[in-house]
Amino acid sequence: MRYFLSFCFLFIYCLCPAQERFLDNIFEVDPAITETYATKDGEALKLDIYTPKNDTARSRPLIVFMHGGGFSGGSRTHEDLVKFSQQASRKGYVAVQISYRLTRKGQSFGCDYEASGKIETFQKAAEDFMDAVQFLVTNADKYRIDPQQIIVGGSSAGAEAVLNAVYNPQLMLSEPNKYQDIDIDGVFSLAGAVVDARYLTSKNAVPGVFFHGTKDNLVPYATAPHHLCEPGAPGYLMLDGSKTIVQKLKELNTSYLLYSFEGGKHEHSGVPFNELDNVFDFFQRVFLNNEQLQMEVWR
Repeated sequence: MRYFLSFCFLFIYCLCPAQERFLDNIFEVDPAITETYATKDGEALKLDIYTPKNDTARSRPLIVFMHGGGFSGGSRTHEDLVKFSQQASRKGYVAVQISYRLTRKGQSFGCDYEASGKIETFQKAAEDFMDAVQFLVTNADKYRIDPQQIIVGGSSAGAEAVLNAVYNPQLMLSEPNKYQDIDIDGVFSLAGAVVDARYLTSKNAVPGVFFHGTKDNLVPYATAPHHLCEPGAPGYLMLDGSKTIVQKLKELNTSYLLYSFEGGKHEHSGVPFNELDNVFDFFQRVFLNNEQLQMEVWR
C-alpha cells in the first residue's frame, strides 16, 4: 500500500505542469514601499515599489509604469495600476508605479493650448520618468533589481512621456548623457505616441508592446494631429502613434507586438487585463530572452 500511494503521488505530481517564473503567479506580494525619487518645483515626486514576497532571487527584472491623465490628473495608486503591479510581482518582477509633475493640472491640454507648451509638457514628464528610472537603478542592490533587465511603460499621457523619452531623447531630454547608464529592454505602451518617429534609429529601437484603438480621438493611432486639432489651432501638433512606431520598428528589424482595436477610441489606454498572459509571454520571450518576434493582432 505504501508503494502504491507513493506511485499515485508521483503520478499526480507529474501531471501538474511546473510553474514558470515571469509567466505564472508564483508569489504573494509584499506591501508597496513608497519612496521619493526627486523634488521638483517644491513637489516631492514619489513612486511605489511592489516586490515578490519570500523571493530568494538576488536580482529581478524591473517594470516601471507611468499613469495617464492628460498631464493634469491620474494617480499611481489607481486600482488598475496597483492590480497590474501586483500581477507582475506575483510572476517575479519588481514593479513600480510613479508619480510625476502634472504641469497641466486644472488647465487645458487640448487644441486651445499652444503646441510649444505641449512639447514642454512632454519634456518635463519624460525627464521625471528618466529620473525615476535612474533612482531605481542607483538603488538596484537595495531592491534586488537587475539593472540590465528594465521594462518601461505607460498609459495615455504616461505612454507619451515614456515613448518620447525612449524613442525621441534628442528632442525630450536636455541632458541625455545623464541617463547613459540606463539600459531599457522593452516598452509597454497603452495609447501612446511620439513627437517624431524619424528620430527612432537602430541605436534606440527598443522592442515594444503597443495597444491602440484605430479611431483614437486624443492620441493618434498612426500619424495625425494630437486631439485631432485642426490646422491653425494653437494646439495643432502632429504625433506619430503606435502604428507608425511599429512600421519604423519593422523597418529596423526590431521586435514588436501591436494590438489594434478596429474602431476603438481612447478607452484602450486602460490596462488590458484580458490580454496580459500574452503580454507577459512576450515580455519573457523578447525582452528577457532576446527572441525576435514581430506580431500584429486585430481585435
